[in-house]
Amino acid sequence: MSNRFYHRRWDETRGDEFDGWGHSLWYFETDDEGRPVRQVEVYDTGRVLRYGPGHDEDRYGSLGRASLYDSGEDWSTFEITSVEFERVWRSDEV
Repeated sequence: MSNRFYHRRWDETRGDEFDGWGHSLWYFETDDEGRPVRQVEVYDTGRVLRYGPGHDEDRYGSLGRASLYDSGEDWSTFEITSVEFERVWRSDEV
């Protein structure tokens, strides 16, 4: 099975010192078990965080470690193409 790609809006703030960034849109590339391989977080204020190979953690957060599928939610409604994910992954402006 090949990697899958998702995007999902979170209408909750971070609840930490960066709470002022607002709500966020998250993009994931996952392996066949649903674990994030790469992830992009785009916050309402314009802040963009990227995590993946070679950069899985910094002072703002980290690459997800749990399988998205463990949540029991149907992630198929959030699935996107690899092209859409790559556009966001490589973009200086999201």
